Amino acid sequence: MARRFDIPFLFMSYYNVLFRRGVSQFVERMQAAGLRGAIVPDLPPEEGEEYLAAMKEALLSPIFIYAPNTKPARLATIAQHASGFVYCVARKGVTGTDTAFSTDITAYLERARAATSLPLAVGFGVKEKQDVDFLRGKADIAVVGSETLRVLERGGLAAVGPFLSSLR
Repeated sequence: MARRFDIPFLFMSYYNVLFRRGVSQFVERMQAAGLRGAIVPDLPPEEGEEYLAAMKEALLSPIFIYAPNTKPARLATIAQHASGFVYCVARKGVTGTDTAFSTDITAYLERARAATSLPLAVGFGVKEKQDVDFLRGKADIAVVGSETLRVLERGGLAAVGPFLSSLR
């Protein structure tokens, strides 16, 4: 299904789903579906040997997460295991609520950039052009997930394209 589109698709799930279905089998199904990688936020790389091996064999990217309070040594450890990009959450907390984009985020993204050569994707509160503009030059990817879902719920599928175009 994902191969029909010219953009890469990822899967995001908690580890219990992979564990229950069998890690290798789950990764094989991801590969067969044309997915390019996965975010498993509750699986630290030190506990993901089977997952990392299966992802490497399937040529899929394990996407790991940086947080604003992640220490430099931990950033480096995560970078050793990540591929594709690193997902940088813009703040502590849950997705879908407001984020104040400020010099604090700039300093955090500078630490993240120093820890990895992978592209940086920033999410958690990115929801308007002003946020995307703030991230320009600091991050490589703006993740606009929750707001896109809100636009979809309010205006249907026809509203999503214009919304995404307005962010450029």
